[in-house]
Amino acid sequence: MIDPDAPNPVRRSPFTRLRRVPIRLLIPNLVTLLALCAGMTGVRMAIEGRLELAVYLVVLAAALDGVDGRLARLLKGASRFGAELDSLIDFVNFGVAPALILYVWGLNGLGHVGWIACLILAIACALRLARFNVALDDPNKPAWAGQFFVGVPAPAGAIAALLPIYLEFLGFPRVPVALPAVEVYILAVAFLMVSPLPTWSGKKLGSRIDRTWVAPVLIAAALAVTLLVSYPWFVLAGITLAYLATLPFAFLHQRRLIRADRAVAPAETSDAGPG
Repeated sequence: MIDPDAPNPVRRSPFTRLRRVPIRLLIPNLVTLLALCAGMTGVRMAIEGRLELAVYLVVLAAALDGVDGRLARLLKGASRFGAELDSLIDFVNFGVAPALILYVWGLNGLGHVGWIACLILAIACALRLARFNVALDDPNKPAWAGQFFVGVPAPAGAIAALLPIYLEFLGFPRVPVALPAVEVYILAVAFLMVSPLPTWSGKKLGSRIDRTWVAPVLIAAALAVTLLVSYPWFVLAGITLAYLATLPFAFLHQRRLIRADRAVAPAETSDAGPG
């Protein structure tokens, strides 16, 4: 028999057990989704023949990709979900979208051979992102490893892969040997993405700026944006060529750091021995 004077148990909805998510966790993911919208819309613009706008949108997706991670660290909103979402969207924006844009632009003139180059570019991007995710869990990396990426990162690879389109917009004619040369270039970019070649990392760049450099940095950033808007193809082609030119210097610098570590290791071993 139920006691009528006994207190009634409070029934709670199972949804009340779900932990509420802070807004600061959602903002970086929203920026990541905006990057996806830019990349996918870029594919649509390429299909509709609006190649200039298609390239603009891929560049915008790369810019947003650089913002979302910094925003997550600034707001202390980094999460495993955000990292996985960012990786999946990077594959679409910097693997699938550039490959399709290049195919619509001209590689379709090579038929199956051109399509194979597009597939290899997308596959290389997927492999590069998978390797990056696995490397995050490596606890044995040296302290200086944060200065480098292993291989060309996906956004830089996408921007570099579109170099033939920049050159054509600058007025370079499409000669009969141009498409085979573009095919070889695309395969080279794909190889750089999956290669063990060290490349400069900009993740720690600009984390702290001396007060005396704030105004010059702001002026330089405004000038860079102005030049990009006014002379987009010249600036993008120049950035791509300059970035590719830095790859040997990154390799040589990493070799020097490795040799320095090897030189320190024997000294530490001898100091730890019996005295």
